[in-house]
Amino acid sequence: MLKAVIFDVDGTLAETEEVHREAFNVVFEQSGLGWYWSPELYRELLKVTGGKERIRHFTRSEGITGISDEDIASLHRLKTTRYAELLPQSVELRPGVERLIDECLSRSIRLAIATTTTEANVEALDQAVGGALKLSQFEAIVGGVTVPEKKPSPQVYEVALAKLGLKPEEAIAIEDARAGVLAARGAGLRCLASPSFYTVEHDLSQATAIVDRLSDRGDGKPVTVDYLDLLSD
Repeated sequence: MLKAVIFDVDGTLAETEEVHREAFNVVFEQSGLGWYWSPELYRELLKVTGGKERIRHFTRSEGITGISDEDIASLHRLKTTRYAELLPQSVELRPGVERLIDECLSRSIRLAIATTTTEANVEALDQAVGGALKLSQFEAIVGGVTVPEKKPSPQVYEVALAKLGLKPEEAIAIEDARAGVLAARGAGLRCLASPSFYTVEHDLSQATAIVDRLSDRGDGKPVTVDYLDLLSD
């Protein structure tokens, strides 16, 4: 029996990756680095999970030297601040997300978050959408500060399950990207995948099921608690 739904954040709850990209570029410009991440480049960079890890991968792949771990950490802190400032201007929850959260709460299905982004970014998203996430109702919010090891490592999901006190078969993950699907599966969870703008080309075949959006699972009906409960491997 399904007891909990564990959500990823970026790309899953909202199309936030474009805001992240814009925030990175603003910080790069303000820092005088002369770097610019186009949508095409960012789509490739998103295969690397974690903001600091993404910057490090970019510098190495471009042969950029003289950028220390401390520099990367500073850039990422500035980017996190800029991201929170940009969010209210452009973000909304993906179709079907708020409805599913409301149904889970009405049916006593527990809620959690397992993400590679920082917990501060999760809070910023909830504020930006006027509290529509109902973040205070989530029993576990596990992000990149709590679990530095990034997806596809299953650790973030293992920690979320431990905080909930549940077995993997009692919960399901909702993801949008390949690394997230692999992380959820590695933790023994079923996983529903709903690709986002930046992950439409990802191989999500390891997911238990794939839908375009939570508002329509392909038959004109929304993803519901009953639908999630019936998903099996």
